[in-house]
Amino acid sequence: MDLLVNGLRQSFSLIAHDAEIWQILLTTLKVTGTATIIALFLGMPIGVVLGLTNFRGRKILLSFVNTGMGLPPVVVGLFVSLMFWRSGVFGFLDIMYTPLAIIIAELIIAFPVVVGLTFAAIQNLEPRLGEQILSLGANRLQYLFTILKEARIATLAAIIAGFGAIISEVGAAAMVGGNIRWQTRLLTTAILLETQAGQFDKAIALSFLLLTLALFINFAFTRYQQKGAKGWTRLYR
Repeated sequence: MDLLVNGLRQSFSLIAHDAEIWQILLTTLKVTGTATIIALFLGMPIGVVLGLTNFRGRKILLSFVNTGMGLPPVVVGLFVSLMFWRSGVFGFLDIMYTPLAIIIAELIIAFPVVVGLTFAAIQNLEPRLGEQILSLGANRLQYLFTILKEARIATLAAIIAGFGAIISEVGAAAMVGGNIRWQTRLLTTAILLETQAGQFDKAIALSFLLLTLALFINFAFTRYQQKGAKGWTRLYR
């Protein structure tokens, strides 16, 4: 208990004066934010298509998506490493141990989560809703926009889950990023390193920042998400 109390006391001093901690925070924001945004732009349209259409091989594709939602990060890290090492297929790009390599690994982790939860959100809509939208004369773009708007509460859960899957990830980030100081060190990988080195005050400071960051972003998403649920909550007041 004394170790925790002393660590907390020293951690606040480190947060205020240690420039490296803030650099790690900014790198984490840049990497996870980029991976989340790309996963949304790629994953949500695919989830919508899977939810609205029926084609040969759809069930097989959904099986891959569902499997990917539980894919171990270290497996992703190994796969990306094999692809981007100098002897790998994409070794000529020379991006191993860079923030870009971490973004690619985290994108692979978040992508199936976004696709799977977006698909589930579309599937849970009232089946006759699509017919009603088309009967009002909506074109294809308006149709898709309205469908997403109706499913916004559930699709926001896809954003929260995708972000949560990578903000807490450590295995893949350490494998493809190398945990290099001032370059590829993230909050999670830095916590692991400092704990192993016995620097508990710094590990606690980094943990505090990680939890605060995750809480702040998820609070913003949740607040926006629940705006669409107010009409339902009034029924139980």
